[in-house]
Amino acid sequence: MAEVSVSRRRLTSIQKVALLMIALGVDKASLILKNLKESEVEKISVEMAKLQNVPAEVISEVIVEFYEMMTANKFIVQGGIDYARELLEAAWGKKRAEDVLKKVEAETEVSAFYLLQTVDDKQLINFLQNEHPQTAALILSNLRPRQAAAIISEMPEEMQYEIAYRIATMEKTSPELVEDIENVLREQLGNLFGGNLSKTGGVETVAEILNSVNRTAEKNILTHLRERDSQLAEEVTNLMFLFEDIVHLPNATIQRILKEIDSKTLALALKATSSELKERIFKNMSERAAKMLKEELDYLGPVRIKDVEQAQKEILETARRLEEQGEIMLVRGEEEELIE
Repeated sequence: MAEVSVSRRRLTSIQKVALLMIALGVDKASLILKNLKESEVEKISVEMAKLQNVPAEVISEVIVEFYEMMTANKFIVQGGIDYARELLEAAWGKKRAEDVLKKVEAETEVSAFYLLQTVDDKQLINFLQNEHPQTAALILSNLRPRQAAAIISEMPEEMQYEIAYRIATMEKTSPELVEDIENVLREQLGNLFGGNLSKTGGVETVAEILNSVNRTAEKNILTHLRERDSQLAEEVTNLMFLFEDIVHLPNATIQRILKEIDSKTLALALKATSSELKERIFKNMSERAAKMLKEELDYLGPVRIKDVEQAQKEILETARRLEEQGEIMLVRGEEEELIE
């Protein structure tokens, strides 16, 4: 039986259960497995046999996820979703609490989040392009930021900034209007989505989405947001971490990010940046590495804009992943550089 290459980003639910059983050991795992259906035990056993040489950090993340899910479920049973949200926010902070609660809702299929997040992106794009921007904004604000970003990046430019504006101002939307939109959705979507949509949105949601869209969509949306409502645009950008913001990071943080990036990606990303940012990067490399990077930049010649944007996106995703893991802290917008 072939071994499975383990990536924490691509684990299926069954693989996570299998890893948890491995972590618990034979005695404890057997107590759990005997309470499952024979077909479920068979699937888990197959995955346990496939998963070999699993990195310790991957197992740790699965255990932490399991603990968070169980804690959230316990609070929901005790006092409902609002009670659970209050306790989890107090313990883990607002963003982490919301992420866990959305995951619980998706796994247990108790809300529209599950259906929204499992509908094919192309199907959603085709549907949203024919809908009112307010309807599209309501649906996208109920998706995971990365999924919403992938969808909004594929939409026409004029819809991108209109939808982003409506998501950013959705917190100010009247309950009556939200209810009207929900009624329209029920009539038009039927069983495709089902359930109730939540009244979500706000500048934080837009910032999260824009952090993951391609650079072309990001520039388009922010440009039009500034033209329409400069104060709102400033609120959004203050919550974002843009590629140019690397120049504001402490040396140690830049050095940690650079450890994860190969020279080709870095050279591409720096091709269309300011001399100030380039010098900041060179300063945080060894003399030999900086010289090699400068040579690679000189040899690159003309490059496609989309290749530069993709390289910058990869670096930003790496930076955000390191921040989520607690290894670095990102300075956003025009914040002052941190003292090292």
